[in-house]
Amino acid sequence: MALLRYVSHPEVVIDGDVPVARWGLTDRGRTRAEALAGQPWFASAGLVVSSDEVKAVETAAVIEARHGLVAEVRPGTGEIDRSATGFLPEPVYGEVSSAFFANPEDSPHGWERAVDGQTRIRTELADLLADGPADVVVIGHGGVGTLLWCHLAGLAIDQRHDQPHPGHWWTYDRAAGDAVHGWWPIDATEPPTGRTDRSM
Repeated sequence: MALLRYVSHPEVVIDGDVPVARWGLTDRGRTRAEALAGQPWFASAGLVVSSDEVKAVETAAVIEARHGLVAEVRPGTGEIDRSATGFLPEPVYGEVSSAFFANPEDSPHGWERAVDGQTRIRTELADLLADGPADVVVIGHGGVGTLLWCHLAGLAIDQRHDQPHPGHWWTYDRAAGDAVHGWWPIDATEPPTGRTDRSM
């Protein structure tokens, strides 16, 4: 059984004066990344893929330091393109994000449409979704990770399938072509066996 585990980066330093793609991990984020690297399933990982955004690269670097797995950087796996608005403070960000999931064929405030983000992420990772000799770990972002999960699990795009906060992972069985479990904290023990939509 060859698996793909999709990991969303943990907590980041939010700075309205810095482009979102350049945000790095907080101290707590680094601590949780270390916990992620300690997960026993890295023993079966043969490839790590990361987006080129700082928070994902920094998470991948923690894994490299622990396991020697150098990440293959794929810029096309980045987070939802929100450059039209740039940084948005709460509660505005939450409102636009909700609109993004609620109306996947619309572009709220110029954001990348959810349907386009879903097509992009599944196209960028298409070669990793088929069966292979080893497990794959993708370090990425919550928004596109949710869109990919919805596609693989046969679910309509909906915010209720999104991670509750940064630093979660889900698993897809590449050999069986089946979604195994939804978002699960990176610093928690193994999720329950059997397919689940979202486990917390």
